[in-house]
Amino acid sequence: MNALFMIGIPVAGVLGGPLSGWILAAFDGRDGWASWQWLFFIEAVPSFVLGIVTLFYLPNSIRAAKWLTNEERAVLEKNIEIDQAGKGHASVASVFGNGRVWLMAGIYFCCMMGLYGISFYLPTLIKASGVKNALDVGLLTAIPYACAVFSMLFVAKSADRHGERRWHFAMASLASALGLYFSTVFASNVPLAMLALSVGAAGMLATMPVFWAWPSAILAGGSAAAAIGMINSIGNLAGFVSPSIIGWMKDVTHSTNAGMYCVAAAMALGAVLELLQPKAVVNGQAQRSA
Repeated sequence: MNALFMIGIPVAGVLGGPLSGWILAAFDGRDGWASWQWLFFIEAVPSFVLGIVTLFYLPNSIRAAKWLTNEERAVLEKNIEIDQAGKGHASVASVFGNGRVWLMAGIYFCCMMGLYGISFYLPTLIKASGVKNALDVGLLTAIPYACAVFSMLFVAKSADRHGERRWHFAMASLASALGLYFSTVFASNVPLAMLALSVGAAGMLATMPVFWAWPSAILAGGSAAAAIGMINSIGNLAGFVSPSIIGWMKDVTHSTNAGMYCVAAAMALGAVLELLQPKAVVNGQAQRSA
């Protein structure tokens, strides 16, 4: 279920890359606006519309879901009650003093370093390999994300089938680190650079559903909500750190290579931190509370 929910991330990359390339190529200078202004305006419309739709149509609870029958509501509520009963409970305040939650936040931060590094600099890396046309760059950015669609589903399904998350996460994270590293080694060779970037994106995004199965499996109630919010908040700080590091390294070295090395190192660190955790805890086999 996590993978099906999160698959929207790479699908957005598959559709958004070519669309962005087309907007940049076709709208530059139209009505006095630069291409990037048109890009921001056009791509903001779906989010704005969906935000309004969500406000009015997304139910707040199972009981508020009008498309469910009374029997379906009762079954879902019972299943959630049974699921929550097997997990640890603690106060929301105790989450901030729980070392395991902080560790999860650190691992997620490493994942997001990779996500933001690829998201912000994938077009730049493709341009550096020799592709100059904006539309061509946009089309090529879809390839790594298309690979990520399949990797997310495959890795998540394999993790569920084997009841194992730790090694699935670690191997995907290490694959991403290697892909990002080799994207700099083969920077001047378009096919090999795209292959490396595809491995990097596929590995990085494959970690996401596997990771989020961990906190939701061992936490419950208000403590789970607080922990997940904290993990998300700390992880998304990478949205500032990752592009800042790559940009600073580019200014200093006149190349994106050093920055990508840092991002690759973060993905590798995430794998190591995951492997240091007890197998039973990561796989949700131990009773824990936050």
